[in-house]
Formats: sequence, structure tokens, C-alpha cells
Amino acid sequence: MNFPTIYLASGSPRRRELLQQIAVNFSVLSVEVDEQRFENEPPIDYVKRVAIAKAQAGWNSIAISEQKPVLGSDTSVVLNGDVLGKPKNNVDARRMLQQLSSKEHQVMTAVAIVDGDKVLCELNISTVKFTTLTEKDIDWYLSTKEGVDKAGGYAVQGLAALFIENITGSYSAIMGLPIRETGLLLAQLTE
Repeated sequence: MNFPTIYLASGSPRRRELLQQIAVNFSVLSVEVDEQRFENEPPIDYVKRVAIAKAQAGWNSIAISEQKPVLGSDTSVVLNGDVLGKPKNNVDARRMLQQLSSKEHQVMTAVAIVDGDKVLCELNISTVKFTTLTEKDIDWYLSTKEGVDKAGGYAVQGLAALFIENITGSYSAIMGLPIRETGLLLAQLTE
């Protein structure tokens, strides 16, 4: 694939790794967007809105002479219609892990590209099934601090893999960037 050079509106090392995996040339932009979910906003609408907002914020931050497409992405862990964001503290992380214990949940990841007036967005929904977590499991995982800045309080690509019984969908999307959907969007820019 001959993908265009882009900006990545994300500080996530996982997203950088995934773009490198598919040989995308990119520069990183630091963006700040309000990730607060609107009252009664459906999780799908929320994750798409935030991904687009990140890409748009990146686009708005670059000089006209430097303009290249900007990619933004957002990932949400959804359990029974409730969005489990990044935990505020260990108490919040414990609550999330307890909720995920022995249950299936969805991981919704939207990827968006802004290139001038063109706004493209794709969504991936994958399902993750956690094993039953004991308090000892949760205490140990919290002590690693791995899930501190992760949606749902865990990292699929890290130690939390010990707790995952089954995944249906895209592993890369659960990590934070759906490779297939990203490739499709980037290919649209070269058409």
C-alpha cells in the first residue's frame, strides 16, 4: 500500500506502533479535546464524535503550509450500554475490573481522518470476554498501574491478557486503532 503521509492526533504509543506496523509515515500532534460524554449520548455516537474532534483539532492546529491529513481515534469500553472510560483513580479502576469480571463487553474504536473539508470516519466494534477475577487478581493488576490511562482500566496488549478468555473482532482496534478501517480510510485519500 502506498499511504499518504499524515499527522496522528494522539500521544498514544500503541497507535504509533500500529501505524508503523502498516508502514504509514506520520508526525505526532498533541491535541486537547473535551472527551466528556453528552447526557444520553449513545456510545457509538460518542466514540465517533470524539475521534472526529481529535482529528479536527489536529487539522486546526497546523499551518496552511504544513497541511496533511490528520488521523484521530478514540476507544471506549462499553458494558451493558455504559461507557467505561479511563479510571479516575484506583477505586474507579477496581470498580471497572469488578464489573468486567466474567462478562462480555464491547470495545468501540472509531478512527477519523480530516483533510480540509473532507471528514472520513469508520467504527469497529469488538467483543472481549473476561474470566472471573478474584480480589487477588484485581489487587495484583492494580499494583502494576498498567490500566491507569486505558479505557475500561485495562490493556489488552499487556498483562490484562491473562484475564481475557475470548476476543471476537479486531485485536488492533481493542488496542486503540483498527488497522483494517484505518487502511480503508487512508486508501480513500489516494483515490
